[in-house]
Amino acid sequence: MVWFKAFVSGFLATLIFHQGLFAVFYYAGVVPSAPFNLSPVPPLGVPAVLSLAFFGGLWGMVIWAIIGRMAALGFWSLSIILGAIGPTVVAMLVVFPMKGLEVTGQHWIGGLILNGFWGLGLAVFLALMGARRAPDAFR
Repeated sequence: MVWFKAFVSGFLATLIFHQGLFAVFYYAGVVPSAPFNLSPVPPLGVPAVLSLAFFGGLWGMVIWAIIGRMAALGFWSLSIILGAIGPTVVAMLVVFPMKGLEVTGQHWIGGLILNGFWGLGLAVFLALMGARRAPDAFR
């Protein structure tokens, strides 16, 4: 059940935290494309934002595997750090080149900020769903 919670937490963190901050960036004129992209993506033709959220769910499971049993400070800080670094590195070094997209310093910085905020959202949803057990000192 905890793996399902990790997936759902990553999925929701993408829709609320990642795309929410992306909307702030868009309306501030920092990024040119709008959030919540509903354009279909191959091979299944699902909206791009749902595809992104699905991969956010998978990343949630990966990060949960690393942080699941950590103390509170490690749980929160590593959620943000791993959330920032992992998806950004994969996006910039694998996904962007596969799609023929240019990788710039601005993309790296924006990715780290967006994905770090996603990592915070992941931790928030994991905590809200009770995926974390209380530390032994509090039982």
